[in-house]
Amino acid sequence: MTAPIDTLRAGAAAMGVALSEHQGEQLLAYGTLMLKWNKVYNLTALRDPASVLTHHLLDSLAAVGPLQREWPGKEGKGKLLDVGSGGGLPGVVIAIMRPDLDVSCLDAVAKKAAFVQQVSAELALPNLRGLHARVELLTGSYEVISSRAFASLPDFFTGSMNLLAPGGVWLAMKGKVPNDELAALPQGVEVFHVEQLTVPGLDAERCIVWARKPAA
Repeated sequence: MTAPIDTLRAGAAAMGVALSEHQGEQLLAYGTLMLKWNKVYNLTALRDPASVLTHHLLDSLAAVGPLQREWPGKEGKGKLLDVGSGGGLPGVVIAIMRPDLDVSCLDAVAKKAAFVQQVSAELALPNLRGLHARVELLTGSYEVISSRAFASLPDFFTGSMNLLAPGGVWLAMKGKVPNDELAALPQGVEVFHVEQLTVPGLDAERCIVWARKPAA
């Protein structure tokens, strides 16, 4: 039977993502924490480590390569806001893989934000924090705003419009290409790429909708 770390590393490699030994350990530890605290925090419908590895860890890792391309990191630390993050997906995975990004995992449910804070402490991730708030009431400025299986695209863009930094990008992880949602975008949003993803071990459609504010 293949060890989880080998499955994780092979899956990441198939997506062009190189995992260090430490990052692999942190990702698996995160999956373990998610299952351990699931009954308390209601984090996932999944119940076994193999499903968490493919449906959560590898699924979120699928965004890492594209994010590196669209936001390779500039001088100083960038800031990423993960909206409707729940137990920290994909935000915690991005924080593990991108120490150059300060990642805030936002959720309207206090205990889910508290879980992300716990993950930050247990995995020693100083660039990760859980944030309990509604996105519409948040202030600040973020170079990248992400979501995964959150609200509709119009709601996601409208709710976070005031939080996107100049020159920043939205990264919306979706299943099938959401054509109906793409046809109903609010003003002030320009989708510049819809990127198909292939997640090893996951027999389901996945894509990223990339957007930005149009140039003035």
